[in-house]
Amino acid sequence: MTALATGCIVALLLACAALLGARISRRLPDHHLSADSKEAIKLATAVVGTLSALALGFLVASAKTTFDDAETELKTSAARLVLLDRVLAQYGPETAEARKKLAELVEARIEQSWGGIAGQVIATTATNDLGIEPVQTIVRALIPEDSVHRLLKMRALEVSGDIAEAHWLVLETGNEGLPTAFLVVLTFWLIVIFLTFGLLSPQNGTVISIVIVCAISVGGAIFIVIDMAHPYGGLIYVSDEPLRVALSRMGRP
Repeated sequence: MTALATGCIVALLLACAALLGARISRRLPDHHLSADSKEAIKLATAVVGTLSALALGFLVASAKTTFDDAETELKTSAARLVLLDRVLAQYGPETAEARKKLAELVEARIEQSWGGIAGQVIATTATNDLGIEPVQTIVRALIPEDSVHRLLKMRALEVSGDIAEAHWLVLETGNEGLPTAFLVVLTFWLIVIFLTFGLLSPQNGTVISIVIVCAISVGGAIFIVIDMAHPYGGLIYVSDEPLRVALSRMGRP
């Protein structure tokens, strides 16, 4: 299920809970909604509301951190790709095939992660992706002629290793997101809160409209948390500009 669909479902559940609370309040005896009863309900709901607010706040902050880390990692990988291309260029014409495969790898990564697969995470679309391993295979097969070429080969393998590590890290974390069990518990907390809103609030168009807007806002927060946890897919994603800039600088003599 996509992040947008999950957010919409949560918003719908909260709005329905508020409307259900309003309907229940009309059927309850008056003494169930006396001033003392309302005060007790508010105190109990405040505990759940505090837990929900803290959980949502931490989740949004965590999702933003994940997104920022992915953006930083992408810029770092782009810089490493350009560096690897320059090291191979300094080695000599023997690395022409490796440099060509490296450029093809960047083009494939741009197309794979940003080209026409919005809403899908990398791990679901790259099960057969070998990453930079074909380039590493060619570099390992090189036979250095002197100490300079030997150092350049070692440097190329070192940089390509860093790129490979970042690539597999992205694949391994591509399916991470908000755990289902936690999402269910958090949604239950929010349903309790909105049910109480409907139960205690005056029943008029203005109140109902505000409660529905609040339900949509909370659903939007859930959407942001889930979508930003997958920075390479969905509606909120890391820009591919660093890779495009890197690609434009690769292949030069």
